[in-house]
Amino acid sequence: MAESGRAVPLSRLEDEGRVGALRETGLSAASDAGMERFARLAAELVGVPVALVSLVEPARQVFPGMVGLADPWAESRQTPLTHSLCQHVVAEEKPLVLTDAREDARTCASLAIPDLGVVGYAGMPLTDGDGHVLGSLCAIDTEPRHWTQQELVLLEDLAAACSAELRLRIVSHQREYAYGEAAASARRYRSALDRSQLLLSAAAALADTTTLAEVRQTMRDLVTSDLKPVYVGLVLVEKPGTGRLRRLVDETGSAPMEHEHETYDLNSGWPTARAARENRTITVTDEAELRRDYAPEAVAAFHSLVLSSAVCVPLPGTVIPLGTLVLGWDEAHEIDIVEQALLAALAGYTARAVERALFVENRVTTARQMQEAMLTDLPKIEGIELAALYRPAAETDLVGGDWYDAYPLPSADQGGEDSSAPDVLAFSIGDITGHDLRAATLMGQVRSMLRQADLDHPGAGPARALAAFEHANTRLDIGASGTLVHAHLRPCPAPQEAIWELTWTNAGHPPPLIATPGTPARRLHKRGMLVFPGLAGPERTENRITLPPGSALLFYTDGLIERTGQTMTEAIDLAAQLLTDHTRRPLSELLDVIIDQVPAPDPGDDIALLALRIPATSQHRTTQATNAQQ
Repeated sequence: MAESGRAVPLSRLEDEGRVGALRETGLSAASDAGMERFARLAAELVGVPVALVSLVEPARQVFPGMVGLADPWAESRQTPLTHSLCQHVVAEEKPLVLTDAREDARTCASLAIPDLGVVGYAGMPLTDGDGHVLGSLCAIDTEPRHWTQQELVLLEDLAAACSAELRLRIVSHQREYAYGEAAASARRYRSALDRSQLLLSAAAALADTTTLAEVRQTMRDLVTSDLKPVYVGLVLVEKPGTGRLRRLVDETGSAPMEHEHETYDLNSGWPTARAARENRTITVTDEAELRRDYAPEAVAAFHSLVLSSAVCVPLPGTVIPLGTLVLGWDEAHEIDIVEQALLAALAGYTARAVERALFVENRVTTARQMQEAMLTDLPKIEGIELAALYRPAAETDLVGGDWYDAYPLPSADQGGEDSSAPDVLAFSIGDITGHDLRAATLMGQVRSMLRQADLDHPGAGPARALAAFEHANTRLDIGASGTLVHAHLRPCPAPQEAIWELTWTNAGHPPPLIATPGTPARRLHKRGMLVFPGLAGPERTENRITLPPGSALLFYTDGLIERTGQTMTEAIDLAAQLLTDHTRRPLSELLDVIIDQVPAPDPGDDIALLALRIPATSQHRTTQATNAQQ
């Protein structure tokens, strides 16, 4: 398989571990929202016409993320290896950076040059957790390109982030495979056990649980009616690294020993600890075995529950068990291989429910933290109607950096607290890169810094505030990147008091929508480059437009318009149509209509909306902020 002057080792491309990891990413020659985002960011950061997330299979390369590639390749999202430079990144397990692919012995004969227009090429390895190179995040130019060190560092950082995403997908696939294996094992024994109803009931009942207490109660109700245990308990491994187990205490008080031994060491002499530690089912068949193999406190707990036998089943986790499901009987109870399979399946369902409950618990906590930093009340401004809405992602992204903000600013002409000069309304919407608590924290910093920049530059426009923030972001090494729109709204002087002037600057954000009386909603297209620390570019510019009475504005983050089977253009057009059709509804109702109809039912990204309207009867007097944010 020699596409050029130097053959690529077939053994490297066909390595079983590498090929298996490719399969477990779940990615192929189809568009993937996450990979598309990495490709778009790579193209914007280094300024190239083509950027790819390329996964190299033994006989082809596929592009789950792609920007700028022409048909027929854009439609098929794949090429044979005769058109692949990325295979050299896989073969050599290191970056491939070429000023001119036509002059390199490895690539000069590649059909990617005449057919795809590849000349300048910079490809960074994408790796799994075992070090296999799965493909390349590559930037492509159609003419010779001298890559700067900064461009290569940016591509390397993006490739590291993309690799982390691939690893998460592989781990998720492995976890789902393990769950599938447990379910398949249970199905094989269902007819012999005649307990299919129990498994079906467990799957249905546990799917509706959202708290750990509900998980325990549901599991107890399910197994008590069928397996007849007198005690059902759950013990969970606390945060990784603590080496501790924690019981889910029955708050009814029916098992006092749970309070007495609520937490204990993973390495302690409890059968539940042993099951979690050794990741295998542990049975206790009599008191003699219990006294011989386990700690005195375990024996005492056994007596207090009046148990004669018990089984401890580990709850399967991604790396180590999540904890232990324990069932106890007040008489001898033999556990055969068939019942072990049933219990293993039940433990699998329970583990899923526990993970979901822990996720919800963490989600609620982090969402509350984010809302405290972001979702402050909107100010009440005379002559202006404001409304905002925030919806968190429904998928595995824990939290994000989407936000909106609005606050009054004193006019540059205001001479003191008693001045009658009108206020300026400043508002912004944005999306900080990332889906974790750090992104939410950076978002809070960005909001605060923009406010400070506005206050420190009275009379200056939003572009000046954004530039001041970007300067601090770079010099203080804050590390915030993303997109945003920052705007100022001020009333026009007499005799046009009912007309307002909007001044805004757009840093790579989706275009806001504006609807004026008698005309369909349209986009405010003008925008500059995204926010990225150290990324040089032209000075921030401002755009101005006057808003007559009845005008309405809609600002949104990209979670609103990212939906499988629908282009962003189609989603924006739908939002614009809704803004036009419902322009007379209260803004809060309008936002409900938009968020119900435009995004996916279970959005994979957070969504923030901010709407503003100049009432048709607006007669401006002195602008007041009666509920200004601090």
